[in-house]
Parts: sequence; C-alpha cells; structure tokens
Amino acid sequence: MKQTYLILRCVFIWLISWAHFVVAVPTLIVVALFIDPRKSDPFQRFFARNIVRLTGVKLVVKRSPGFDPARTSIFIGNHVNLFDPFILYSAIPQYFRGWELESHFRIPFYGWLMKRFGNIPVADQRTPGSMRRLVLQTREALASGVSLIVFPEGRRTLDGRVGPFQNGIFRLLRDLEVPIVPISVVGSFEFNRKNSLMLNPATITVHLHETIDTANLSEAERAALARKVFEIVSRPIDEHYGEPVSEDANRAATGRERSRSTGSDNRPT
Repeated sequence: MKQTYLILRCVFIWLISWAHFVVAVPTLIVVALFIDPRKSDPFQRFFARNIVRLTGVKLVVKRSPGFDPARTSIFIGNHVNLFDPFILYSAIPQYFRGWELESHFRIPFYGWLMKRFGNIPVADQRTPGSMRRLVLQTREALASGVSLIVFPEGRRTLDGRVGPFQNGIFRLLRDLEVPIVPISVVGSFEFNRKNSLMLNPATITVHLHETIDTANLSEAERAALARKVFEIVSRPIDEHYGEPVSEDANRAATGRERSRSTGSDNRPT
C-alpha cells in the first residue's frame, strides 16, 4: 500500500513539476530578451524554489562561519541528480552560473535559456582549443563578478557517495587563483537517483563550507588542493552513510569470502 502511494505521489509530482517547467522556462526566456539575467535573478530563484517546493523536499541550508557570500567564487560540489541546479539555486545566496556540457545547449528551450543566462559550455570532446575557450570564458565570467559552480566528478553518483574528482579541472582552477567554496549536498540521493523516475519524500541538506583562498598557495598546497576539497565535500556525506569501505579492505574481504567458499587459505603454491 505504501509503495502504491509513493508511485501515485511520484506521478503527481512529475506532472505538476513539468507543467510548471513548461510555463516558466518560456517566460524566463522572454524576460531574458529584455532584462539582464542579473536583474531578473529574484524571478529565477522563485522558479527554482517552486520546483523544490513542488517536489515536497524539505531543504535545509547550513553555512560555515567561514563562508563569505559576498565574494565571487567557484563553488565545487557533488553531483547527484537532475534536480541539483534547482536545489543549489535555492541554497546559494548569490548570483552564479555553471559549467555545462556543450550538447545541453542544443536542447530546445532549455539550451536557449542556458545560453542567454550565461552558462559556460564545456566541450563533450576535450581538445586544446576547447580548453582554451573554457578558460577564457571562465575568466571573463569571474572578472564580471559572476560566481560559477562546477561538478568535478563529471557524472552523477550511482551510490550516493562522492566519486573521484577530475584532475584537469583542478589544474585549471589553481591557475585562476579565485576563492573556492566546497559544497556538500546530503539526502538528495534518497530523493532521486540516476536512472530512476522515483521521487521519494526526503530532507536535503546543503552544506556551504568555508571559503578557500587559492591565491599565493605554495606548490605543495596547490598539489594538495583537489584532495583537500574532495575531503571537505565528502565528509558530511560519509557521516550520513557511514565511512566508506576502503578498496584494500574490500579486496581483503573478497579474498576471505573466496577462501571460505573454496576451502583454500589463499596462499600461493
């Protein structure tokens, strides 16, 4: 009975959310034709918050005392599902845009909206030329006071955990020498996960961590930046799910299971 209720609830949420989306996106595009997107930011936030409200999610935002909302920064967070942009736009208290796959800009209506609003295209196939364009457009956005959000995993999580960060992204970010704000989104995996249409009741907590200055870092600090940010983003998620099993421990456990099933002590012969 409970499963039937959750399925019916999910169908209703998808229908009402899509109805809202179909009405709001063309409206936002028309508004963007006549008004600078920065000036229409409250309207955009209203749209994002309505999506969150319609899904029935309870959103909690926790700001570190060291988070500075007034500084133009690059926000780095974990990527969970298609609702991440709406959750983050409802949680981050400043104007920002994001890196987005170039192929997304070809999606009717949505792609036009992303282009007009100033999102930065990331080539699906990385080349030296596409990376130079990415750096140039990122510098221009930051210089104009627009913060950016980046998902360095490059894909949505399949298990709720934070996946490995792509090193190339951090080489670029180190060279930009702009403040970095790690973000942890906790509980969103229970709400919706990749390859599933189910939208479950959930509380989503967004942690806005302490702003990290990246100017004047030593070589050792620059080299350790990706690991540092990864650990900050992962910590609340690991606390939520419990500490992850290390690869070495997993291999050892697998070896013990194999040994018990075969009667072998797993020693070389």
